[in-house]
Amino acid sequence: MLNSITKYPEMNMSLKNCISEQVKMPVNVLEAISGHFKPQKMKVGDCFTQPGRICKKMAFIQDGVLRMYNYAEGKEITLWIGTKNRFITDLSSFIQQSTSRWFIEAVVPSVLLTITREEHYKLINEYHEWIEFDNRLLSSAYTIIEDRMFSHLYMSAEERFNRLFETQPELFNIVPLKQIASMLAMTPETLSRLRAKRSS
Repeated sequence: MLNSITKYPEMNMSLKNCISEQVKMPVNVLEAISGHFKPQKMKVGDCFTQPGRICKKMAFIQDGVLRMYNYAEGKEITLWIGTKNRFITDLSSFIQQSTSRWFIEAVVPSVLLTITREEHYKLINEYHEWIEFDNRLLSSAYTIIEDRMFSHLYMSAEERFNRLFETQPELFNIVPLKQIASMLAMTPETLSRLRAKRSS
């Protein structure tokens, strides 16, 4: 079991960079904030949270890939795939302490830097910089949701594929195609055809 992040300072640099790129703050404040995160290793298939449970942590993906998914009418629906240097949690469960509606599962062996809800709100009470960063995380989450709604309503399958391929090409070498197809609301066969078309 990994201990406090302070014992693994090399792990904490990407987290610090992510925070400081969004919000400028004194070094001592950045050190204090990052010190509240703890490492967590995950094997393939390990769940960060799952339906019916209350999500009590938020995670920064130090290394690896996690995805949010559930089932509808017997089909697996992927809501989002989180990659290195991104934050992930079940937002409504984490904030409202309602039961989670999503599996958040490691697609590959992953290392997270996690903070509990209790520690998160302690930071909000202590540091205005963390409030600003939290607001930016929320804005980013809402933007992602809005973009996904727009793409599913107004973009063709090929347009959705091309946008993902251009913005996150690494996913196609890491994540099973059926999971990417699920996130893009298309069949694996359609995804394979579009990928072949782009490669030709």
